Amino acid sequence: MTAIKGAGHVWLDGKQVTNLAEHAAFKGTFQTIQELLARIDDEPVGYKDAKLGKYVHQAFSIPTTKEQLLEKRAAFEAWSIQSFGMMSRLSDYAYALITGYYIDREQFAQYDATFPRKIERYYEQLKSERRLLTTAIADPQIDRSKPLTERPEHALLHVVEETTDGIYVSGAKMIATGAPYVDDILVNTPYSKAEEQEKFANFFIVSTQSPGLEIICRKSHAAQDLALYPLASQFDEMDAVVVFNRVFIPNDRIFIRGNAEGVVKAHRHQQLNELAHYQTVIRLLTKLKFVAGVTTAVAESIRVTEFLNVQQKVGELYMQVDTIEALLHTSETNGFVQENGVFTPSAVQLQVARNLGTSYYSRAISILKEIGAGGFTQLPSTLIERFEDEALQKQLETYYVGAASSAKQKTALFRIGWELVGSELGSRHDLYERFYTGDPFRIQSLFFENYDKLPLDDYLDTFLTKIQQREELLL
Repeated sequence: MTAIKGAGHVWLDGKQVTNLAEHAAFKGTFQTIQELLARIDDEPVGYKDAKLGKYVHQAFSIPTTKEQLLEKRAAFEAWSIQSFGMMSRLSDYAYALITGYYIDREQFAQYDATFPRKIERYYEQLKSERRLLTTAIADPQIDRSKPLTERPEHALLHVVEETTDGIYVSGAKMIATGAPYVDDILVNTPYSKAEEQEKFANFFIVSTQSPGLEIICRKSHAAQDLALYPLASQFDEMDAVVVFNRVFIPNDRIFIRGNAEGVVKAHRHQQLNELAHYQTVIRLLTKLKFVAGVTTAVAESIRVTEFLNVQQKVGELYMQVDTIEALLHTSETNGFVQENGVFTPSAVQLQVARNLGTSYYSRAISILKEIGAGGFTQLPSTLIERFEDEALQKQLETYYVGAASSAKQKTALFRIGWELVGSELGSRHDLYERFYTGDPFRIQSLFFENYDKLPLDDYLDTFLTKIQQREELLL
C-alpha cells in the first residue's frame, strides 16, 4: 500500500506541524485517504494499465466508448460514496484534470513547445507513483476592486529569478483544498497583461516538499471522537493558502512559461474539462443523496412526515437529486466521440448541474434545518451511554426517544444532522458548494458564451416565418 507522506511545511494555529499523519487535526483524514487509495487495486476504482502492468485509478483512463465512460463513473462513485460526497477535492478530480491536459497536449504546444512531452511524463508519473494532487489558482483577496493589471506585484505569484534549470517564484495562491495531504499542487496564473507576462504568466506543478513553500491552514474542523463527530472525524479535507518564498520550480514541472495567452487557455481548459466536471457532478449527486437521506430519517424519527409542508420540503430534496441524476444521465447519453477519438460526456448538462449545485446544496441544508429545528440544539453534550448516572441514563432514553427509533439511534442521527447544518465543518461545506466552481456570475457568463444559441435562433425564425406566411394568406 502506498503511504501518504503529506506536505513539508504545514502551519496550523501558528505552529509548524511536524508529524501530519499523527496530528489530531489531520489523522482522521489521512486514514480516510489511505483507505481510498487502497481501493485502486480493485475494480471498479482501478484498472490494470497495460504499460505499467499494475492497477491505476480509472480517472486516468481515456474512454473511446460510452461503456468505458461509465466505467469511470463507477470509480468516481465508489470513492464519493465512501466519503458521502463530503470530500470535494479528492485527487480523482485533479487526476481527471491532468488526463484532460494529456489528451489535448498538442493544442498547447503553440504556447510552449515542451508542453506535450512534459505533461505526458507527469501523467505517467502520477499514475505510477499514485501521487496526490490538488490545485491552487486564485490570488489572495487583497483589493479585488482593481483589475489584475493594477494590483501590486506582491499580490501576484511571479518569477523572481530564472536559471538554466528552472525558475524561482514568490507570492501566494489560494485556496488549495487538501494541500496538507498531497504531493503536488497544480498552479496556474491566468494573467492577461501583455507586458511583463514572463514574470507573471506561468503554468506549473510544485512539489509540496519544496523549500520555501509554506502551507497556511485555516482553523481545523477535525475531531477525534467518531461517535460524537462521524463526519468531522473522517472528512475534514482542509483548505489552505500557499505562500511561495523563492520556491524553485524545475524545468520539467514548468508547462507554460511566460505566455499570457497560453495560461489563460490552460485556465479555460480547466473550467471546461468534461472529464473533470463529470467527477464533480457525480460527487455532487452523492452529497445531495446523503443530505436527502439524513433529512428523511430525521423527519421520520419524529414523525413529521405526516404534515403536508414537510412532505413538500423533503420532496424538494428528491427533486434536486433526480434533476442532477437526470442531467448526469443525459450528459452520458448525449456524449460523443471527439475528433481525437475520445468519448466525452456532453458539456452542457454537466455545466447546468454544476451551476444548479451552487444553490441546491444551500437549499438542501436550509430544509434540513427546518425539519430538525430545535432538536439539533437539544442534543446532550455526549452520548447517553457515557453519562455516569445510570438512573439519569434511563430518563434520557425516555425523553430523547424517537417515534420510530431508540434514543441512541435518534441522537446519533441528529448528531449527523447537526454536523451538516450547525458545525464549523457544515458551514465550510455550505460556503464551498456555493463558490468552488468560481464566481457564480462569471461561470454563468461563461456558460452563456459557450452555449449553442443557433437552435434557438432557428426556432424563432421558424415562428416568424409562419407568421409572415399567415399574413400573406390573409392579404
